[in-house]
Amino acid sequence: MKRLFINAVIVTANEKDDVVEGAMAVEGDKIAYIGKTPENVWAYDDVIDVRGKLIMPGLINTHGHAAMSLLRGFADDLPLKEWLETKIWPVEDKFGPQHVKWGTYLSILEMIKSGTTTFVDMYDYMDEVAHAVMQSGIRACLSRGIIGLGSKEEQENKLKDATRFVQEWHGAAGGRITTMMAPHAPYTCQPDLITQIVDQSTALNVPIHVHMSETAREVQQNVEEYGKRPVAHLLELGVFDRPTLVAHAVHVNDDEIDILVHKDVKISHNLGSNLKLGSGVAPIPTMLKKGLRPSLGTDGAASNNNLDMMEEMRLAALVHKGTTQDPTAVPAATALKMATRYGAEAAFLSELGSLEVGKKADFITLDIKGAHWLPHHDFLSHVVYSATSSDVQDVYVNGRPLMRNRQCLTLDEERIHYQVNKVWGQLHI
Repeated sequence: MKRLFINAVIVTANEKDDVVEGAMAVEGDKIAYIGKTPENVWAYDDVIDVRGKLIMPGLINTHGHAAMSLLRGFADDLPLKEWLETKIWPVEDKFGPQHVKWGTYLSILEMIKSGTTTFVDMYDYMDEVAHAVMQSGIRACLSRGIIGLGSKEEQENKLKDATRFVQEWHGAAGGRITTMMAPHAPYTCQPDLITQIVDQSTALNVPIHVHMSETAREVQQNVEEYGKRPVAHLLELGVFDRPTLVAHAVHVNDDEIDILVHKDVKISHNLGSNLKLGSGVAPIPTMLKKGLRPSLGTDGAASNNNLDMMEEMRLAALVHKGTTQDPTAVPAATALKMATRYGAEAAFLSELGSLEVGKKADFITLDIKGAHWLPHHDFLSHVVYSATSSDVQDVYVNGRPLMRNRQCLTLDEERIHYQVNKVWGQLHI
């Protein structure tokens, strides 16, 4: 299938931050052309006039727990430790495959409708998540999270299950599914378990995804238990010798950032979740100055309480200006790349993240006819500071439409809504 999108405004998110007014061609699952409208329009199977719309790369959510959408609004306004131990974990103990299935479908529906085309996920019952990814057409990097708080036998079973999941699902769905190994965090996994996970990551040749330094208390606990802060701890255990994606990194100092730069560790900045849990604000401007390229994630809907990457992008651009009292701290172009190009790097997916010839045709369109888009003098600025997720009209992954004019083509919205309420009610919370 050869598609040509004409009368387009194209925000590329490439290294030059190019904005092109013209046309974009897609052949199969790749972008084949960006530029002025070609003369041979007749050569395309499908010519789509997107006048009044803007085309941009699909948003990439680099950290979350999709099934936790079932816990949206369940436990608000609590610090992380109390939130996890007294509210979230007790309910999650009641989760079975059906809860993960429908919670994941709900999250994927929300993500598609708000312009996310790729998400990174860590949870349990991950086969259900993978099946939902296959059905929906979205792209995902998935990992079976390993919390090492149980018996040795339980830990071994989780490690075996995580290994099996990688072996069965890496490269599935025509390559839309990739995988990682995921120790939950240094405070939930003993050192010997983390080293076993590192060994499996090496043997399976997949990256590692881990929570780290989310709260000041977590960092202090690591010092009390192991005599060192989490960055040095994970460095010593060999985690950073593997391609690694770290979620949060809120409480890291300059020396630790230097280590992360040296080891090329990827960062998922979860600002909305960190703000809501009162965990703090990661030193993103310092990371950027030192050469890191942090991405954006929502975390789960239990701590955000939405999966709106447009909102995360705007927050990233605004909050760091306020905390540093520097309006140049995170410019609009940087915030956009954090949600797209840097997200692709964080998920270790080199063919994504920008609209360039030869890259995967993962893109979205936004309606730019609303009052909040006018006047049309700086589209990149408008994407970051003015756009909302309700502006998202069309979503394509691998050149395949998942949503057109806000109508989902791969998911039954009404059924998902019904099943989510049904399985939540069955928990008897």
